[in-house]
This record gives sequence, structure tokens and C-alpha cells, in this order.
Amino acid sequence: MDADEKKQEGLNPKAGAQKVDKSSAKKVKNNVRKLRMERMVSKAELARRAGLSTLTLDRVERGMPCRMDTKRKILEALGLGPQDRVKVFGDSEED
Repeated sequence: MDADEKKQEGLNPKAGAQKVDKSSAKKVKNNVRKLRMERMVSKAELARRAGLSTLTLDRVERGMPCRMDTKRKILEALGLGPQDRVKVFGDSEED
């Protein structure tokens, strides 16, 4: 099986016969989008203020995991402090 066939089968050609599972990352509900909308700020503007890409911000809003530094940048861009972390990202901190 060559690399193209492995891609079609959902296998990672560089990792042998391992399945590529994009759904393995655990999604966690957060309030980033809600707070952004309350402040009437676009996703692009919040990403610019936080120094993040819009793709990263979109992933965070969809509940994908992110680094602590990314969370800190989002909090600061929303005008919040570290004490508001639980209000925005919930209390399930596994970082």
C-alpha cells in the first residue's frame, strides 16, 4: 500500500498503519464565543487583540483543547483577568 492509498484509507503514511483520529481530542464547553458576542467583537478582531490566528480562536470556541498561554491571551483580549478563567473556560483544567 503506497502513501496515496493510505491517505484514502485514513491511515498516516509516515506512521505505518496507525489510524489518524482527529476526534481523539476531548472537547470542553467554554464561554469564549458567548463573551465575544456580548462585547460585539468579531472573531477576527478578538484574534488580532489576542495575538492569535482566527483558526486558533475558532478551535477554542468549538471546545478544542488549547495551551494555557492561549487561554491567558484570550482572557486579556476580552478584558478579563486570571481570576475569570473558570467563568470563561470552566473548571475542568487538565493543563
